[in-house]
Amino acid sequence: MDWNRLLSEERLGDKKYVPQASRSIFVQDHDRIIFSAPFRRLANKTQVQPLYEHDHVHHRLIHSIEVSSVGRSLAMRIGHWLAEQNHIEAGGEHSLANIVQAACVAHDIGNPPFGHSGEDAMGAWFAEQFSEGRGLAGDLDPSLRPEFTAFEGNAQGFRILTRLEMYRNDGGMRLSKATLGAFMKYPVTAKTRAAVKASGDASYVGLKKFGVFSSETALFEDVAASLGLPEERIGDQTWWRRHPLVFVVEAADDICYNIVDIEDAFTTGELSYEAVVKILVEAAKPRDAGAGDRNQAEHVAMLRAMAIGKAIDSCVEAFKAHYEPIMAGTFSGALTEVGEMAPIFENMRKLSSDHIFTARRKTELEISGRRIIGNVMSGILPVFEDLASVNWQAERIGARSQQLVRALDLDLRDLTTPASALHALADYTSGMTDRYALRISKMLSGH
Repeated sequence: MDWNRLLSEERLGDKKYVPQASRSIFVQDHDRIIFSAPFRRLANKTQVQPLYEHDHVHHRLIHSIEVSSVGRSLAMRIGHWLAEQNHIEAGGEHSLANIVQAACVAHDIGNPPFGHSGEDAMGAWFAEQFSEGRGLAGDLDPSLRPEFTAFEGNAQGFRILTRLEMYRNDGGMRLSKATLGAFMKYPVTAKTRAAVKASGDASYVGLKKFGVFSSETALFEDVAASLGLPEERIGDQTWWRRHPLVFVVEAADDICYNIVDIEDAFTTGELSYEAVVKILVEAAKPRDAGAGDRNQAEHVAMLRAMAIGKAIDSCVEAFKAHYEPIMAGTFSGALTEVGEMAPIFENMRKLSSDHIFTARRKTELEISGRRIIGNVMSGILPVFEDLASVNWQAERIGARSQQLVRALDLDLRDLTTPASALHALADYTSGMTDRYALRISKMLSGH
């Protein structure tokens, strides 16, 4: 892969765009994302800990901002090295930093309410509809079902960025192709991924999940062609190797959720002060691990900051060490898993798995979230079924459906097929905040 193409300033959907000397397009990308409604709604979406019970735990908006800060630092350090090695022009490190910062603030923009359990809840609801095989679910092309039964926030994020926001159906936010490439963790559709798995070799990291809905495939094909991402084919279907900066975005996310989740677990009382200090000292390796005159929260915060700094060092060196396979599109690991701190990250993941992800409050959230999402989707599905029954003419739907459209501000534009209708249902549900989903669930169920 060639950095001149990978750092493309072309805008998706805006061929007339001319870069401005006074303001980088990558900075504009960042600004467009953070001023968008889907980004703003992340302030009321669960990260790991359930919201409402403690004001100081992380929600997805704060997490996204912190990831963007770490990602910017990582990319700047890597960019300096690339410039020293003459892989990019001097000053190009600023473009790298701005691209990664923009991709990082967008990385969770497609996630539904109630954390990753929300994805599972939506997928389970769709699976139930397909098993019954009635209405829109029965009419959908069966090859598209995996897009819904394994509902994926990454694919929803790309849909938001490139179709739903700002210039609807005309490039979306019209971000640079470099930022969109750095965002795309899984450059494959669900259908193509299934074909690759059936062929026997889906070990590449970019095939772990799917990241593009069929409805946005042409948009990503445009992005990938401009960036020069290596193509792989299986039959008549195509998938792509990752943009090198995806590994940087992913590392920033890994650093934040591993280290900050532990700080949050101390805040909520799920991990003891002693256990948190022990693992953060292992990560930070401070000359003086003592608290001094700090209270426990201040001591943990200091060690957390130092641990993030060490993690950045580790990931920068890992990028350098694996530079050639990363640029060839053959690297299939994570920078946090191949660097000096890999054993510490593994210990952090185990600690989280044993004490955080199984915590009672989190389990309660997942159970109630599943019921809430099911109530919402079952409550509004009849509107889309009604729309299909009148040949997609919104003005002809019944009075009950019209009432729900007004009450919920449902968007029925551009719906002409079962796939587009089910995507609109998913757009609405995944766009909800935790609080709003709870309120609408109560309204629809009469409780």
